Amino acid sequence: MHTLQCDDFNLDYTLDCGQVFRWDKVGDVWTGVVRGDVVRTWQDIQTGAVHIDSILPKDFFLNYFRFDDDLNSIMEAVNKDKYMAEAISGYRGMRLIRQDPWECLISYLLATAWSIPNIKNGIFKLSRIFGEEIADGYYSFPKPDSLAIACDSDLCDCRLGFRTNRIRKAAVQVVNGDIDLAELFELDYEAAKKKLMTLDGVGEKVADCILLFAFEKMEAFPVDTHVEKVIRTYYGNQDFFKGGMSKTKIGMWGRMYFGKYCGYAQQYLFYQKRLEGLK
Repeated sequence: MHTLQCDDFNLDYTLDCGQVFRWDKVGDVWTGVVRGDVVRTWQDIQTGAVHIDSILPKDFFLNYFRFDDDLNSIMEAVNKDKYMAEAISGYRGMRLIRQDPWECLISYLLATAWSIPNIKNGIFKLSRIFGEEIADGYYSFPKPDSLAIACDSDLCDCRLGFRTNRIRKAAVQVVNGDIDLAELFELDYEAAKKKLMTLDGVGEKVADCILLFAFEKMEAFPVDTHVEKVIRTYYGNQDFFKGGMSKTKIGMWGRMYFGKYCGYAQQYLFYQKRLEGLK
């Protein structure tokens, strides 16, 4: 059992905001599968202390929940206007999570044109068939070689639709070394994004999600339909968009407007929109 203390952290917002897919809350307790362990965690509302029941070391969770991020400085940097101020005020304490690169890659390949419940279900089925059972009803995330050699019938049982071939191709490319995930940490944002987009099914939005959540590229600004609606509604009259507004252009604007921590800004705007809609 670990107890973590951070003055600027909200466990509920962090795990509920749509960046990770293997956590579920029952009562006050979140249960998730992380690095092959079933983890249970909850936060004391009065003290802010986060209690974690896991065999993984305490330092892992300090890193996982990005307690090393100076959230106050980040929020000051991205707080450019009243819309961002409202999102920060409403969901202060939400932090990005450092996800496992391989799991993040496959999760966001599955996320294309799927709701969060469907993504969770798809990951569960993949893990049940190709992972290892680590507790009753809980399974480790499949390794690349397991998916690379997966037979068609087992993959079809996961009911992933058009995503099936994409995840198998990605697994093969990782196993063969065509995509070196460790290398992406060393590349700058643009080069890493270009490399990721050589994978079938990885467009700009998926690449930006993976780079933001797994590869320390906080200048990534993922643009899905929620974020697009926010930017069109609140910022569409800016001179930058006079020539038209595409998702690519919105991503460029987000990096320019919010700066090097724009990934945090995106997640706050995304979460507010998903919970509250447009005001």
